[in-house]
Amino acid sequence: MPSPDPTSAVNELSVIADTIDRQRERVGAIAEPFLGTEREDVVTTVHEAERQLLMASRALQRAIRTLR
Repeated sequence: MPSPDPTSAVNELSVIADTIDRQRERVGAIAEPFLGTEREDVVTTVHEAERQLLMASRALQRAIRTLR
């Protein structure tokens, strides 16, 4: 069985990482109107989701570096 070509995996992971980065920015923007309001619970929860997306993006970038 031949070794898989990592190029297609790198390309696919790059597209996914870019998408996650764009979505992370959108998620972060959702919290902004709630800053300084009585809905700090929303801010906290949305910022946690934003951090999780950042961690996912970083993990994908590590995978890409590993494949290269």
